[in-house]
Parts: sequence; C-alpha cells; structure tokens
Amino acid sequence: MGSFFCMQKIHFIAIGGAAMHNLAIDLHNQGFQITGSDDEIYEPSLTLLAEKGILPNEMGWFSEKITADLSCVILGMHARLDNPELAKAQELGIKIYSYPAFIYSQSLHKQRVVIAGSHGKTSITSMILHVLKFHNRKFDYMVGARIKGFDTMAKLSDAPVIIIEGDEYLSSPIDRQPKFLHYHPHVMLMSGIAWDHINVYPDFNDYVHQFELLANDLPKAGSFIYDETDELVNKIGSVERLGIKRFPYQALPNRVRDGKTFLILPNKQELAIGVFGEHNLKNLNGARLVLAQIGIDSEEFYAAIPSFKGAAKRLELVGKNDNTVIYKDFAHAPSKVEATTKAVKAQFPDRQLVACLELHTFSSLNKDFLGEYANKLNAADVPVVYFSPKTLEHKKLPAITPEDIKVHFNNLNLHVFTDNDSLKDFLLAQRWRNSNLLMMSSGTFNGLNFQELAGLILI
Repeated sequence: MGSFFCMQKIHFIAIGGAAMHNLAIDLHNQGFQITGSDDEIYEPSLTLLAEKGILPNEMGWFSEKITADLSCVILGMHARLDNPELAKAQELGIKIYSYPAFIYSQSLHKQRVVIAGSHGKTSITSMILHVLKFHNRKFDYMVGARIKGFDTMAKLSDAPVIIIEGDEYLSSPIDRQPKFLHYHPHVMLMSGIAWDHINVYPDFNDYVHQFELLANDLPKAGSFIYDETDELVNKIGSVERLGIKRFPYQALPNRVRDGKTFLILPNKQELAIGVFGEHNLKNLNGARLVLAQIGIDSEEFYAAIPSFKGAAKRLELVGKNDNTVIYKDFAHAPSKVEATTKAVKAQFPDRQLVACLELHTFSSLNKDFLGEYANKLNAADVPVVYFSPKTLEHKKLPAITPEDIKVHFNNLNLHVFTDNDSLKDFLLAQRWRNSNLLMMSSGTFNGLNFQELAGLILI
C-alpha cells in the first residue's frame, strides 16, 4: 500500500468517528491488524465495525491496549488531551498520526486532489468519485458521506491519484492545524467560505486565513479551481501565484422544468440530471474542472453525471408522491441552510415549502453566533427551528429561549420547538397537498424517525 506496507498492527484512538471508522475498515480489508477504542460509538459506525470484527469489546479507554508492537497509533479528534491511551503511546514513543497526517503519509507518490470549502466539498468530492468510477479509473479517496456504489468512505491502495475532501477542522487533540493543511495538494478546489467552527476559530479573519494558507501551499504547476461567485474565495483565487494555473467557475447553464433540472450543454442540447439547486450547479462545474486536470474531459463528464444521485444526507430524497416531496439534508451552518432552502424552493416554486432546521452543533447553539442565521430561512413559506435544551447542557452552553431564536433569525413567521413530539405533531397538522418538506440537521432531531414521518405525511 506504499510506505506502510510492512506495518501490520495499527490502533485507532476514537475509532467511531466518521472518517476514523472508514479508514480503520479499509486498512482491515487490506490485511492490517486493526484495534480501536472509543467511549461512545453510534450508527452506522457501530454496525460497520462489528461486521468487520473490529468493534471494541467495551466502551472506554484502556492504556493496556497500547503495546510496544504497534506500528503506529491514529488519533481521532474525539479523544481528549488527557486520554490514557494517548499518554501510554507517548510514553512508549509510538508514532502517533492524526488521520489526515496518516493519509498524507500514504499518498506521497500520488497526485493529490483536495476539495475544500465551508460548504459543497462533500458533494463535489462525491461527484468526482462517481465520474471516475463510471469510467473505471483507478483512484484512492477520502470523502465525508456515504455514496451509492462505494462500500467505504475511505480507500488507500497503489492508485496513482487520491481525491480528498479537505476539512478545515482541527486534525487531532495534539495537532491543532486544519486537516486540509496536511494534504499538500497538486490540484485544489475551493467552493466557498462562510464562518463555521467558532469554538476553534472565534475570529472570522483567522478562519479565512486557513484557506489562504491552503491556497499558498500549492506547488508550481499546481491547479487552483475556485468559485468566483463567492466573494471571499474569489479574493483568494484572484491573487497571482507563481506557476499556479487558475480556473474560476460559476454555475453550469441550466433550466428547471416540472421539478426537474436540465443542463444546457455547449451544443445546446439538454441533459437531465439527478441533483438541483444553484449550489449544486456550481458544484458540478467545479467537479468538471477538477476532472479535466486528472484526465477526464467534458464529454466523459457529461456521459457520467446523469447517473449521479447525490451523497447521503445531501438533499437526500426521503419520500414523495404527486403532491409532496420530502428531503433531508446535512445543512447546519448558515450559508448551507440558506442555499439548501433556496434550492428546494426554486426547484418547486409553485409549492409551499416547510423547512425545518435543527440547531445541533456548538456554533449553531452559541448565542454569539446565532445572529449569523438572520434571514437564512426566509425562502421557506413555513420556517421551523428545533433545538433540544439537553444538547445545550451536554455542550455546556448557556441556555437559549425560543424568543432568542426568533430574534436572531429575524423571521416573524418562525416556529420554534424544543421537543420532537411537538414538532412531529405540528408537521402532521400541516396541509401537505402541493407542499414540500425539508429537514436539515447534522443530528437526528433527537431520534425523530424520518421514514415513519414521511409515511404519515405521504398517505
């Protein structure tokens, strides 16, 4: 597999994370002896690790799992600085990697493609992977969501190229730089910048600076593909960098007809696609330009893209009938919430849109950040916000009230709920003829069963 081929035994501290468990499974599939620990593991990680026989026997941290015969330890962000397994690894002098540092160590001799941005990076990465697979190309990858046709979200092999979703969040408890600064891309796309992760980047300018550092890291003859319609990204992309090829992009030409989006090709023919919204039409063009840098031309791109149906939880279809469509989406940051809400409304302009947002992340539940959501749900006819006071307690954040939410969202029509039974009752009481539902969260609305809800609405 590269420089680690001779290494046989790897331990994951915080194995349950989205990227961590996928990397662990991929290495296990290649014959490595994988062990791991975590203090909490949720689905789908729980079942996937169990199926491979690498789910920890019990939850918790056990220093005795760290032994001198380990080739290395991969440390996840969920672990804390005082983790006993981390302390033991440091004491024994075992090599400790964050997962992005490990991936870089395995891609030294590959062409590295990194997709970065506050929003859109998972979708763009997924589009690129879909097209490469469609044309039977050999490639490695790391992506942030499950994609149809792919068993894992990570793959390392002897492929000549690797496609990496570049996250700006911290690498590990002992490695405080953004993950994407580990990858040193040859080809890099930047999709958009909107303040996120305020627990790590309380200063907006510091957050933007991380993206500048990434752009400045491109080598001579590198390629920088960027969304010129995003003011901050365009400012970074417009800077002359010696030897760097620049490819600004915007949305592909398109038209919407009867709830379906069609690309207008250079020859003026129309091509039906399975995704929609201004942001996705920009994402598609960005993906097309990235693929052109790694040997897939536009004709091959357009042949493959109609069969792309989107990544999991990215405008994912939950259910539909002749009068109603129900989507769920991972949107939680303000820019994502606005773009996703506008996309569904624009796709079905003659239908009422009920848009529900769960405030679940540290940033979204922080009073100092709530004002960033002003007017972001305004495209919805019935805007709804849900949050759980228990989540605030768990994150040790000050209490917020429904009134706080209404003021910060600057929307007089906003409905606010703090328990999911009341939310469910409200949704079931709506008139669903000629109406659509959009559920947005990086959580689960406290365990709300979307399929059951859809079944009751679509009767």
